[in-house]
Amino acid sequence: MIRFQQVSLMRGIKPLLENVDVTLNPGDKIGLIGANGAGKSSLFGLLRGELHADQGEIDYPAKWRVAYVAQETPALDRAALDYAIDGDITLRKLEAELAALEAQPATSENGIAIGNLYGALADADAYTVNSRGEQLLLGLGFTLEQMQQPVASFSGGWRMRLNLAQALMCPSDLLLLDEPTNHLDLDAIIWLEDWLKRYAGTLLIISHDRDFLDEVVNVIVHIDERKLKRYSGNYSGFERQRAAQMILAQGAMEKQNRQRAHLESFVNRFKAQASKARQAQSRMKALEKMAELAPLRAAAAFSFEFREPLNAPNPLLVMEDVNAGYQLKDEHGHQTGEKIIVNNINFSLQIGQRIGLLGVNGAGKSTLIKTIAGDINPVTGTFTTGKGLTIGYFAQHQVEMLRHDESPLWHLAKIAPTVREQELRNFLGSFNFPGQMVTSSIAPFSGGEKARLALALIVWQRPNLLLLDEPTNHLDLETREALTDALAQFEGTLVVVSHDRHLLRATTDQFIIVANGKLQPFDGDLDDYKDWLFQTKLGKGTDVLPVHKDTSEDLPKVAPVAAAPTVDKRDQKRLDAEQRQKTAALRKPIENKIKRLEEQIAKRNEQKSQIDAQLAEPGIYDAASKAKLKTLLTDQTFYTKDLTQLEAEWLEQQEELEKL
Repeated sequence: MIRFQQVSLMRGIKPLLENVDVTLNPGDKIGLIGANGAGKSSLFGLLRGELHADQGEIDYPAKWRVAYVAQETPALDRAALDYAIDGDITLRKLEAELAALEAQPATSENGIAIGNLYGALADADAYTVNSRGEQLLLGLGFTLEQMQQPVASFSGGWRMRLNLAQALMCPSDLLLLDEPTNHLDLDAIIWLEDWLKRYAGTLLIISHDRDFLDEVVNVIVHIDERKLKRYSGNYSGFERQRAAQMILAQGAMEKQNRQRAHLESFVNRFKAQASKARQAQSRMKALEKMAELAPLRAAAAFSFEFREPLNAPNPLLVMEDVNAGYQLKDEHGHQTGEKIIVNNINFSLQIGQRIGLLGVNGAGKSTLIKTIAGDINPVTGTFTTGKGLTIGYFAQHQVEMLRHDESPLWHLAKIAPTVREQELRNFLGSFNFPGQMVTSSIAPFSGGEKARLALALIVWQRPNLLLLDEPTNHLDLETREALTDALAQFEGTLVVVSHDRHLLRATTDQFIIVANGKLQPFDGDLDDYKDWLFQTKLGKGTDVLPVHKDTSEDLPKVAPVAAAPTVDKRDQKRLDAEQRQKTAALRKPIENKIKRLEEQIAKRNEQKSQIDAQLAEPGIYDAASKAKLKTLLTDQTFYTKDLTQLEAEWLEQQEELEKL
């Protein structure tokens, strides 16, 4: 087991851990969570032996083999598959010893040693290592062809996948994974979950992906107020336990405050009376001994809203017989041909659609998003956009497109040059860029802070179409939750590619999949997609998608097949089942819309109640409060009008549901 005993750790002048005690059992799968800068990565450094505690001891069995993901990947000429297998250090060491012995003259001693090495290699599964390495890399999104390419030919994100493959190849008793999903697509994350569930050792993961944590871990360790707190269960279980603890702690503190008030009142009233002096003294001692209870504090919640779009063209865009891909050019810039990634796209986007785009790595999701965004032109076909279309595009590498030598204020002023600086400062302040931070260079900002700035720039532009390609990369749990809430209330149209399943479930009404070079409706949820993914990627089934093409108005329809004149009971049951599935598929987006409307109605009711409460105060009608009164009355009118509209829309959706 792993024991932290009275451990304290400082980084510079900042205390990260103070007198920490926690025990982790062998075989536990532990999620390590906490605010950015709380010390999660430093705790990993302690376990790897790269950092040393300022006080206390960390103890785990000396014989344990520790595996972790390297942060640097040299630009090697070594093939990707060989590089991944290098993670099995013991195996590579045995192979090197065998090669050295076999290069020496043959002797009886060498023969015995070589025989022993062959036995050790068999024990290390040397004869299956290539196939195991291939399975790892296939799961992480590499093709067989890519496995033979040199490491130097891959981008930074793909090299991090190779480092992850090395860590998984290494036989280990303790596996440390720091944000392993950051550079992975949804298909690779689902595969990794399955692999980690079967991992036999002790697993410690830092992650901001709540669905990933829910699937994999059975223990949560929370770094809060420089302490480690252990919770049994997954992330959702932690949230429930934490909320219950906060309620209990608040109750205990309120009780203590009442006791303290009673004691202080008694002392103040009777300390001067001789007859009560002794009792007053005893109560003063009780006050001194009373330990100060502090409430459990949740992190200050960050939230934001997408502003209402200025225009609402319908349809927003139409793609007819579009082939999406790239123009191929030679070294002189001359066009040499075309590479089609997604072909024969017939697709339109209507007001209010909320689409999650699915597909395995390399299928063409980003190519499609870039084509819709206008970053790349259609190779062939007709692409028409509605008048007044305003696109907010968050690309997968959006953070890298920011000017790192400039400030948040500079970035916003560039797209809003005529707006007063104070207004820009106020807006950036709402995205947690306060004070000097708003005018400082973003170079030292964390990845999460840069991603938050990129989101702020999109929100400012009031788009009516949001195109998001992996928007949660680098975002912590708190900011992911804020983005999810904001997207759920966004009044425009949404197309999103994301490996965050919580975000996809909460913000989309329908899924479309890019597969086999085509864009098709996906008639199912994320669990259906997971099943399909394992069938296709692991060769357990067919590439046929669970789609009903006749249910989509935006994609090519299949001509209906004429019904047979008569059907037997078995066929009738099948037809009934299909009809129920169709009805369920039609109900789901309406039910999701009703749920979002109910959330918006609840929010508006709460805002209106606050306004009503302020208007009920007599002082608001004084002459000095005239400006505030005017603002409150304007807000009250707006909330009343918006509530009426939301409730009418809710009734409309309920009627649609009843028809089904």
